[in-house]
Amino acid sequence: MASKRDSLGARLNRGEVAYDFIGNRKLWYGLSILITITAIVALAVRGLNMGIEFQGGAVFTTPKSEVSVSQAQEYAEEASGHTAVVQKLGSGALRIQVGGLDTSQSDQVRTELAKDLNIAEDKIAAELVGPSWGEQIANKAWTGLAVFMILVVIYLAIAFEWRMAVAALIALIHDLTITVGIYSLVGFEVTVGTVIGLLTILGYSLYDTVVVFDSLKEGTKDITKQTRYTYSDLANKSINGTLIRSINTTVVALLPVAGLLFIGGGVLGAGMLNDISLSLFVGLAAGAYSSIFIATPLVADLKEREPAIKALKKRVLAKRASAAAKGESLDESDEHHDSFEDEDHAAVVGQRGRRGRASENRG
Repeated sequence: MASKRDSLGARLNRGEVAYDFIGNRKLWYGLSILITITAIVALAVRGLNMGIEFQGGAVFTTPKSEVSVSQAQEYAEEASGHTAVVQKLGSGALRIQVGGLDTSQSDQVRTELAKDLNIAEDKIAAELVGPSWGEQIANKAWTGLAVFMILVVIYLAIAFEWRMAVAALIALIHDLTITVGIYSLVGFEVTVGTVIGLLTILGYSLYDTVVVFDSLKEGTKDITKQTRYTYSDLANKSINGTLIRSINTTVVALLPVAGLLFIGGGVLGAGMLNDISLSLFVGLAAGAYSSIFIATPLVADLKEREPAIKALKKRVLAKRASAAAKGESLDESDEHHDSFEDEDHAAVVGQRGRRGRASENRG
C-alpha cells in the first residue's frame, strides 16, 4: 500500500493510479471534432476581424485624456464614417484605429478628433498603415508555418517514427484551428501580434507531445517479447506517467501569459502585448489538451494496425480471457506460466543428464 506521503505523480508513474485515456479516445475524438467543426463554421460564417495592419487605415494616438473609450469610439466613427477600435493605454492615452483611410481623410479625421476630444491637433500622433504591409506579414507567416510543419514532421519521423510525426502534425493543426476559431467566434481583432502569438504556440504545443512520445518510445522497447500489455496499455501508462509533469509545465507557462493578458492588457491597456498573450493563452491550453487526448491516442490507433502489434494484442487479450475463465488474476496467470516454464526446463535438463550418464555407463 502506498504511503500517504507519496505524491500523486509518483503513484501515477508507478501505475498505482491511472485513468484510461486511450480507452476513452472515441469520446476525445468526438469532442475535438465538434470543437474543430464549430471553429471552421465560425471562420466560414463570421470570418476574422482583421486588424488595421491587414486592411490599411490610420492609427491616432492621443495624450492622456479623460474621455471614455466608448465616447472616443463614437467621436472617431462620426468623424470618419468607418468602424473604429479604441484602446485605453496604461498612461491614460487613447489609441484609435480607423480602417480604410487615405492621407487626406486621415488629416480630416485628426482635425475632428482634436475638436471633439478638446486636444491640440499637433498633440495627436497619426500614422498611416498600408494594406500591402499586412499582406507581406501574412505571406511570411504562412511561409514560416509551412517550413515549420515540414521540419517538425521530418524531425519526429527520424527521432521517433512516422506515425508519431503524423499524430503530432494533426495535433498542431487541431491547436491552430481551435485558436483561430475562438478569435472568429468572439470577434477578437487579428493583428501582427496575433500572428506572432500563433507562430509561438507551435513550439509550446509540441513540448508536451514530445515528452509523452519519448516516454512511450522508451516503454515500448521489445514490446512483442511479452504478453502482458498491449500497445494501447503502454501508451496509456505513458500519458499517466507524464500527466503531472504536463499539468505543472502548462500551469507554469499559463500563469505569466495570463498575467500579460488580464493585467497587462486589461488593466494597463497594452495593445500588441494583449494580442500576443491572448493567442498564447488559448494555444497553450489547446496544446496541453491535444498532447494527452489527441496525439497519443492517434499513435496507438496507427500503431495497432501493424501486423506484429495487432498479433500481440490478440495474444494479450487471449491470455486475459484465459486467466479470467480460470478465475485467476493476470499476475497469478503469469506466475503459473513461469512455473510451468521452469518445470519444463528442469525436465529437459534432467532428461539430458540421464542420457549423459547412460552414455558414460555404456562407454
